[in-house]
Amino acid sequence: MGFHYSVMLPETIALLDLKKDGVYVDLTLGRGGTSSAILSHIPFGHLYSFDLDEEAIEESQERLAKVGNNFTIIHSNFRDFVPRLQEIGVHEVDGITADLGVSSPQFDEAERGFSYREDAPLDMRMNQESPVSADSIVNGYSYEQLRDIFERYGEDPYAKAIAAAIVKQRETSPIHTTGELVALIKRVKPARELKKKGHPAKQIFQALRIEVNQEMDNLRIMLDSFDSILKPGGRIAILTFQSLEDRMVKDKFRSLTVVEGSREGPDLLPSELPEAPYVALTRKPITASEEELAENHRSKSAKLRAIQKK
Repeated sequence: MGFHYSVMLPETIALLDLKKDGVYVDLTLGRGGTSSAILSHIPFGHLYSFDLDEEAIEESQERLAKVGNNFTIIHSNFRDFVPRLQEIGVHEVDGITADLGVSSPQFDEAERGFSYREDAPLDMRMNQESPVSADSIVNGYSYEQLRDIFERYGEDPYAKAIAAAIVKQRETSPIHTTGELVALIKRVKPARELKKKGHPAKQIFQALRIEVNQEMDNLRIMLDSFDSILKPGGRIAILTFQSLEDRMVKDKFRSLTVVEGSREGPDLLPSELPEAPYVALTRKPITASEEELAENHRSKSAKLRAIQKK
């Protein structure tokens, strides 16, 4: 199997400003693209990489070992990365990065159930040990719960109709495969929608993947905790692939880099205003270059943001 293509890798590495003896964290090991690049820049440092996917860990272990042995892979959700590092005596790091895209091999392996292009069991679990799968959601959630996740995480204008159709269909037969779900979505959406660019099931599949893996909650917890372990001068760079995650990262980074004027102190001089704890390294998100877009269509929606602790 080919290695997962790491989107905007040179830009990410540049933003992290790697020190040869620094301690770095890759919150999304995946197939090891970003981790191996970081490792090659820190011969005297240490890298801690996190992932939930046993397959990805196995594959990356070999890839990283070819670069160096100064790394530790931790099988854990990145929401828990601070306590997991503290457990092993790591209380300060120089840089943190996360690539929130689903790794290409997960999409490419039909049996993982992430893809709407292949017929496979409805699964979508990043962590194969998790009890919640896309199947248990599609066949177990109420109409209200389904509609809510399709609207919130999929932003699909046909969320209500699709949720209603799922509930109606499972009265006679459960929906167990990606193909069955795609067929149902195509039946519900009007012909003009089906003619539009992009796959008609994309938004519903995105919503299910986010719900199965609790992606928004995990991201929120991670964003609220990284400050406690990042050194002064340390940097965090995050790559997002959809608007909900990008909004969350953007809002968090803004809250750390911008001090809003307060009503109590309208007469304060600029030097007397409280100082923001971080500085923005990307005024606007960095997006993929023309060359990269030509090479990898998955980089189209990617946005890279980074901040540095003062």
